[in-house]
Amino acid sequence: MAEKAVVLLSGGLDSTTALYLAHREGYELYALSFLYGQLHDRELLCARWHAAHLGVKKHYEVDLSFTAWDTSALTNEAKMIEEGNLERTTTPNTYVPARNMVFLSIAASIAESVGARYIYIGVSEADYSGYVDCRAAFVEAMERAINEGTERRLTAGRPMEIRAPFLHKTKAEEIALGVSLGVDYAHTWSCYHGGDHPCGVCDSCLLRARAFAMAGVEDPLL
Repeated sequence: MAEKAVVLLSGGLDSTTALYLAHREGYELYALSFLYGQLHDRELLCARWHAAHLGVKKHYEVDLSFTAWDTSALTNEAKMIEEGNLERTTTPNTYVPARNMVFLSIAASIAESVGARYIYIGVSEADYSGYVDCRAAFVEAMERAINEGTERRLTAGRPMEIRAPFLHKTKAEEIALGVSLGVDYAHTWSCYHGGDHPCGVCDSCLLRARAFAMAGVEDPLL
């Protein structure tokens, strides 16, 4: 019987590539997506497409929409999303407070429920917008907390593992890997805005454009 893995799947470039990597590694997959008050659903639609395409065992969609997160420009339409800056040294206003902490906690609960040992998350501290919850120190701390707060280590004899395969990789390296895994990046969305076409100027669009250029791959969204 195959080992089980829960994959945090937003529908963006990173999480989608992580899903395909976990699929290649032979795990029985449980995808986990969130509605947290985003101002558009483009990523979620992509997440659904890839979950169906790979035939994951179950795709959970958890609704976390609540007003405490209206400090982020991603969830509050009254806030203007800052123009992208790849040299940024401060946290952008698209940061959603403790989002990955919440996401990983729910992923751990699902993992324990279905008997999964592994949790995949597509964060990277090598090529990101300065979010504090994308760093190795955070991932390692969350893994310790999860294993202190769940029964799996006691009942199964093996602790849960958070797998962040791109933590020290650039997005260009991710894309090269994704192409080899057969990821259809036409069904991913990185832009902080919705609409029919990426804005091309937000942090996420700039990081994506640089990554595809460095990987020598044409972005199918452009």
